[in-house]
Amino acid sequence: MQKKIHSWAAGVLLLMAVAFSSAAFAAPKISYRLSMPEPQTHYFEVEMRLEDFNGKNLDLTLPVWAPGSYLIREFPKNVEAFEAFVGNTRVSSGKIDKNTWRIATGGKDVTVKYKVYAFELSVRTSFIDASHGYLNGTSVFMYPEGHKDLPSTVTVVPFKSWSKVSTGLPAVAGQPFTYRAQNYDVLADSPFEIGNHEILSFESNGVKHEVAMYGDANYDAQRLTADMKKVTEEAAKVFGELPVNYYLFIVHNLQSGGGGLEHLNSTTLHATRTTYGTERGYEGFLNLVAHEYFHLWNVKRLRPIALGPFDYNQENYSRMLWVSEGFTSYYADVLMKRAGFTSEREHLDRIASNITSVENTPGNKVVSAAQSSFDAWIKQYRPDENSYNTHLSYYSKGAILGMLLDMEVLKATNGTKSLDDAMKSLYDEYYKKKKRGFTDKEFQQGIEKFTGHSMDDFFRRYVYDVETPDYNAYLSAVGITLTDVNKNTNEPLLGAAISTATGKPVVTIVTRNGSAWQSGLNVNDEIIGMNGYRVSDDINKSIPAYAVGDVIELVINRSGQLMILPVTLLKNQTLRYRAEMTPSPTDVQRKSYQRWASAK
Repeated sequence: MQKKIHSWAAGVLLLMAVAFSSAAFAAPKISYRLSMPEPQTHYFEVEMRLEDFNGKNLDLTLPVWAPGSYLIREFPKNVEAFEAFVGNTRVSSGKIDKNTWRIATGGKDVTVKYKVYAFELSVRTSFIDASHGYLNGTSVFMYPEGHKDLPSTVTVVPFKSWSKVSTGLPAVAGQPFTYRAQNYDVLADSPFEIGNHEILSFESNGVKHEVAMYGDANYDAQRLTADMKKVTEEAAKVFGELPVNYYLFIVHNLQSGGGGLEHLNSTTLHATRTTYGTERGYEGFLNLVAHEYFHLWNVKRLRPIALGPFDYNQENYSRMLWVSEGFTSYYADVLMKRAGFTSEREHLDRIASNITSVENTPGNKVVSAAQSSFDAWIKQYRPDENSYNTHLSYYSKGAILGMLLDMEVLKATNGTKSLDDAMKSLYDEYYKKKKRGFTDKEFQQGIEKFTGHSMDDFFRRYVYDVETPDYNAYLSAVGITLTDVNKNTNEPLLGAAISTATGKPVVTIVTRNGSAWQSGLNVNDEIIGMNGYRVSDDINKSIPAYAVGDVIELVINRSGQLMILPVTLLKNQTLRYRAEMTPSPTDVQRKSYQRWASAK
């Protein structure tokens, strides 16, 4: 009997030990409660519950930037009223650096409360007022250091008169407005729209797509969803699959503004309220849809190795944004053509316009596509009066390089393959098979797989240096000829932008090596007179009355000092390209054009 009692006791002790061990090593859990009881004050209120986190201290971090928008934005500046509790007892907490809060937990469950001021309505920030709430995860949700891989739930408590929440996160069954994130990267990449917005829907490639429309606008819902369906279906053809089972467009219809930001299975777009009322505006919106939707593959899955997993505390440098953004811009135009929204003439005009814009930007001869990508963190989102002379957008230059590489593949394969095939191959190799981003060299090798020859010369001259390509040599692959309409003109150009917004003509930009640059006209100079006469308007309007070599005498106000400045007018060096189809294309050119510009 004694022996049996001992055995029973030993069993109980063993079970207790197992239970204690399980409790001691239970997986940590994270949940967020997002409320907005006074939206007119522009505050989100966050309650963060952290369970089973062991250790003396717990560090919580809020990112300083939003992926897809390469600028340190210092989101922690908007956090206030940070408090930490164990049970009902407030515990010691405080910042240890600009975006990290340390909590003395003692190894117990912790509840954290804080407020986030949100009054910047852009695609990359967060905003709330009496009409709606919108948020990007990196500017609102903290994460525990060392635990970005943990899943979490978010319960949204909308303001009392709001009834809708739209997000790309999957809903938790049976729990209203509660959503699950696989890890912090997914939470950070899933924006929320909260309010009473209209929800449109359509199916594309067997997948439900929703459009959360905030703000009154002059759109036709039936036409808009039908056309968005066409664009999305053309995009999916490039890669041969749709890698999500749900997709969300969040659209803010505003008095002014534009642009978008891509996410894992959603995007946020800004449009003016009246943009849908004209064909140009409507097609511009569809082009934006095409751009951000193409990011579903290019950037969110097929990506440079530097773009994920992210370090949210500092810059994540890459020399490949000319591919990530530039190729996406290029494909937006191509998809619009393939979907039937732009004619051949309109597509040719778009190509000519893009090349004209890049070649007329002085920065194109100063910074390469690769360097422009790397310097995004200090230049792209912080333009100044001299940016036009020293910087070039990796969007515009990358779009042109994407087109040239497309032409190179078409030419090398006699129209049997295109950039589509190279992009799909890279997607299959690095996203699906290797489950990582590509290096700069691996991307080049992915292109070479389809050109059948080394692309070292192309990348050296046009990606890493600033040489001007022979555009016609590339565009001939599809039977396009580019001509400079301004080639034989001999007109003067001042080479300065002048604004009259303040009621006075003030210089805002001086173009490198132009007349104003060479003669010493400065940004912020106020133009008071020209050739003995008082002026109150933009003097660029008067320049066509003069000839190359003429000298105009300007009276300027520079920081309160009146000066007389002679300006010698130089020849207008501005290019203006027009693209035309070759009158008698070869069979290979026709085949290549069909492969390039038409739906498969």
